[in-house]
Amino acid sequence: MRTRFAPSPTGPLHLGHAYSALLAHDMARAAGGRFLLRIEDIDTTRSRPEWERQILDDLDWLGATPDEPPLRQSDRIGAYERALDTLWRRELIYPCTCTRRDIAAAASAPQEGAPPIGPDGLVYPGTCRDCLPAGYGAKPRPQGAALRLNMRRALALTGAVTFTETGESPEGLTGARTTSPDTFQAEIGDVVLSRRDFTGSYHLSVVLDDAAQRITLVPRGCDLFSATPIHVLLQCLLDLPTPTYHHHRLIRDEAGKRLAKRDDARAIATYRADGATPGDIRAMVGLAAHPGLLRFPNIPG
Repeated sequence: MRTRFAPSPTGPLHLGHAYSALLAHDMARAAGGRFLLRIEDIDTTRSRPEWERQILDDLDWLGATPDEPPLRQSDRIGAYERALDTLWRRELIYPCTCTRRDIAAAASAPQEGAPPIGPDGLVYPGTCRDCLPAGYGAKPRPQGAALRLNMRRALALTGAVTFTETGESPEGLTGARTTSPDTFQAEIGDVVLSRRDFTGSYHLSVVLDDAAQRITLVPRGCDLFSATPIHVLLQCLLDLPTPTYHHHRLIRDEAGKRLAKRDDARAIATYRADGATPGDIRAMVGLAAHPGLLRFPNIPG
């Protein structure tokens, strides 16, 4: 088993991060596997080296030291470029010039029901999808353009996609989870795979990086459950392995609000400065003090 924790170095780790990191670490230890770290610093405008240093220090203090050197997304731009080139040649992505205002205007046009909301916000109406002639993939991929996945064309190649869920999915179910082409079209749409201001997107990079690190189990928050079918679809299109997914609960404050990086009062560094121990942090997030005592019956390994 190979698990991972993949924070962005844009602020301090808080209790929610601690839960996700410790859970991934404990799952690997319980199965005799390896726990890995990925630094998701593809957004260079917001990432800071001092936050990365704090992440590494906090993980060591928590007792969740990675088993291998961290993988940094900023070192993998070439891999993202190559994947985009592959998808472009197959005419599975296309440039999009629509602004958020354009998408909102199209979504609010007279129609039955409320505009559909997908993992990335309003489901894209496909305005730019058919603006290019057949055979456009033979030309060079445009640089500095937002690129969207042609969901209709992708699904013609893959059909429904399936992944294995072992965690706390919204419906509380485990086992095989299948997303139909109709659901992809209506509830997800043509997601962005590369942005104007930097190469790649979360959806593309996470798929390529999990494959590069040979991750077999992805523990992550249940807020990302709706994005998982996108990632499995991309794995199919790029001929990459599909790991098992474990979507865990989120750590919330007393009002039920999900913790965010701006919530410095619950930053790990703040608790440390106030004299808390790693055991205290485990107790706060509801994890056993001794990882070796944990049992994960739904997890292979």
